[in-house]
Amino acid sequence: MKLNTLKFSLGLVLTTLCCSMFTLPAQAQAVLRVSAIPDESPTELQRKFLPLGEYLSKETGMKVEFTPVTDYAAVVEALATNKIDMAWLGGFTYIQAKIRTNGAVKPIIQRLEDEKFTSKFIIPDASSAKNLTDLKGKTFAFGSPSSTSGHLMPRFYLMKAGINPDKDFKSIAFSGAHDATVAFVASGKADAGALNASVWDKLSDAKNPNTEKVKVLYTTPPYHDYNWTVRGGLDAAVTKKISDAFLKLNSNDPAHKELMDLQRASKYIPTKSSNYDEIEKAAIGAGLIK
Repeated sequence: MKLNTLKFSLGLVLTTLCCSMFTLPAQAQAVLRVSAIPDESPTELQRKFLPLGEYLSKETGMKVEFTPVTDYAAVVEALATNKIDMAWLGGFTYIQAKIRTNGAVKPIIQRLEDEKFTSKFIIPDASSAKNLTDLKGKTFAFGSPSSTSGHLMPRFYLMKAGINPDKDFKSIAFSGAHDATVAFVASGKADAGALNASVWDKLSDAKNPNTEKVKVLYTTPPYHDYNWTVRGGLDAAVTKKISDAFLKLNSNDPAHKELMDLQRASKYIPTKSSNYDEIEKAAIGAGLIK
């Protein structure tokens, strides 16, 4: 009897062990690979991301690795080839990533401010220009060619004002970043330029010397812009952890305030692909995508 009991017990253990081998859950993702469009200087991007990366690591239980890139196209390619899991994109860069991945990438979170984002057109403080049409025949600085707020939407609103940037400006320069555009105009490298309102406000608040040499000529109507986008195929549970972490941030919580101030965010909200349909239409209208 004891022998039979021993055989039964051993068989039960072996059966349980074998079953458990086939029902083990998939290994949890240990590292969250993150990047961002280089819309500001590399040192500024690193400074802004460090507290956010630490927060996301704590909330998701994953090690968060930030990988800087040299240009906007590199972020799109990294998402498309699964070299990163999530990226901070402008609305236009998201559209480019959507096209590149046949709709596989997914925007999940944006700042409240990104629902009504704007671009600023700036000119030297001594300029006599009164409106956009006064810029005809001038040298003009955009940010990056793939920037929503530093190229696409300024180009779109210039065209609505009857200005063809490729024909009506004396020359066009691409500064590569919003803060660089301010420097271009302040130093005389360009007669005018366009950048995103958030960077302009940040530089102005910080009394950046370049902002003292220029002034705002025109502010665009609002549009959807920046978002956090995840790669296609990212585990749904991981995506939810990320979203929950962002939505948990509260600007009234002292522990969150510094992080959110660095991101110039008052609140984070969910977003979806259709929010950027107007950006896609603007890009088509401006001839930047087909």
